[in-house]
Amino acid sequence: MQKLPINWLTEGLIDFEYKKYLLLAYLKTAKAEFGQQRLYPVFSDLIMHYNNLKQVKERKKLVYEAFPQRITRADFEKLELVYEKIVADDETMQQIEDVIQFASPLFTNALQEGKTLYDFIERHIEINPVGITPMYFDEGYLFLDAFPGKETQVYVYRISVFENTYEKYRGINTQLLHTVRRGLTQTHEHLKVQLVKQHQELPNPATFVVVSRVPCPLDSALLPIAKRTLVKYVTELAA
Repeated sequence: MQKLPINWLTEGLIDFEYKKYLLLAYLKTAKAEFGQQRLYPVFSDLIMHYNNLKQVKERKKLVYEAFPQRITRADFEKLELVYEKIVADDETMQQIEDVIQFASPLFTNALQEGKTLYDFIERHIEINPVGITPMYFDEGYLFLDAFPGKETQVYVYRISVFENTYEKYRGINTQLLHTVRRGLTQTHEHLKVQLVKQHQELPNPATFVVVSRVPCPLDSALLPIAKRTLVKYVTELAA
């Protein structure tokens, strides 16, 4: 899909019509992605762009924390210097403010469309433990059953806790081990027993299964939502 550069507000030609063209082209491809039920990475990109737009509108400055991890501190400092020069130029800054005024409601609408799709998929998935859940559940196995189909994607997962000045939050990393065809004898419980025998470093692993009741793309929708669902579920277990 067509990407919108991280620093699209400040790079290239600072002209309302040009920026409008860039934005509308990007949002057109974002809408097309949602039409195919592909949420990621477009949804997270939209959130990043919208949050930065708000920061610029409210503070007339760029905020490093609003940028994704792929931009380094050095890159940001260069971008900030460019932006400081723009702020000092009243005519150019007016162009930027006109773009922000135009873009804000469009981003809001696009994000609402993405959230509606996210909520729909989330409502139609179920998460359940497989077997007995141990006291330690920050790592283990995630079984993912897409719809339709008779296959289970088997992932090993690890949850890490991150803290900053304001909050504590959990991140999750998953790695696909293999894909298994389900059957009368190959149940989720039987699959867990097999994994324990094959990977003895996890003798009593926490294991959860996420089952989708609606069709959606695995990598660009189901897996990211399943990961967030698992983090939420585990957080509630730890409470």
